[in-house]
Amino acid sequence: MTFDCIMAGFGGQGILSAGMILAQMAVKKGLNVTWWPSYGAEQRGGTANCTVVISDEEIGSPIVTKPNNGFIMNRPSLDKFQPRFNSGANVIVDVSLVDKKLLVRDDINFFGIEATEIANSLGNTKVANMVMIGALLSVSKLFELNDAEDALYYAIPEKYHSLLPINRDALKTGYVEVKKI
Repeated sequence: MTFDCIMAGFGGQGILSAGMILAQMAVKKGLNVTWWPSYGAEQRGGTANCTVVISDEEIGSPIVTKPNNGFIMNRPSLDKFQPRFNSGANVIVDVSLVDKKLLVRDDINFFGIEATEIANSLGNTKVANMVMIGALLSVSKLFELNDAEDALYYAIPEKYHSLLPINRDALKTGYVEVKKI
């Protein structure tokens, strides 16, 4: 089994953290994993993305040129990565921030979720990345939702453990609310 994924959005949306949390889930399952971050010099507001590769075999490279899975949280990321996805890829899009009319490839399985709006309704915009992880897990069937909830305890620094309940709520909501576009 090999799973590859690109996660992309603005700096400050928790893109790199989302990748680390997915990687932590894989480690907890005894799988091999690579996490490859990339971000602009601007930090908050600039573009950020990461690639995660998970496998039950050795991983030859953390670089994925044609990802099979991913999530996109803003238009610049869609513009950059939509052409790169492999035909048949599963791609989750935050339709709060990305117009569905921009999803032009008919050989990709697009799924939409209003991650930013959901995070706002939960009380903290910063959990939009957790909504996206929940959606990714639902679509990919990579891990069960309870695996993600358990991994949060280890992936989120202890000083932020007071935010574990809202992060769990965001994961659950993303898992349930994602829809094929």
